[in-house]
Amino acid sequence: MAEEIKETQAPAAENTAAPAARGERPARGFGGKKRFEIRRKVCKVCAEKMDNVDYKNFQFVKSFTMESGKILSRRITGTCAKHQRQITKAIKRDRNLAILPYSLPKK
Repeated sequence: MAEEIKETQAPAAENTAAPAARGERPARGFGGKKRFEIRRKVCKVCAEKMDNVDYKNFQFVKSFTMESGKILSRRITGTCAKHQRQITKAIKRDRNLAILPYSLPKK
């Protein structure tokens, strides 16, 4: 039984090596577009080696909000959970002190 599995796996390995040996282009995904490698996002706070996020540094805190005033998520900014909580707290504190707007006025 084990010999049969080894025999069935061996031809599959030969088929994958054949296109590279012939000098053909590598297979592309759906749509025919070449995919780029997704780079892992790094926490800005950890990268700058900040201990705590300070609400007084409003330019830094403002970079974690959208133009409309919404707080950006971890998935978008790449911050770690610990610092995302600190950023959220700092943004809410800045809004309360009128340093950052809750939202922009509609045009």
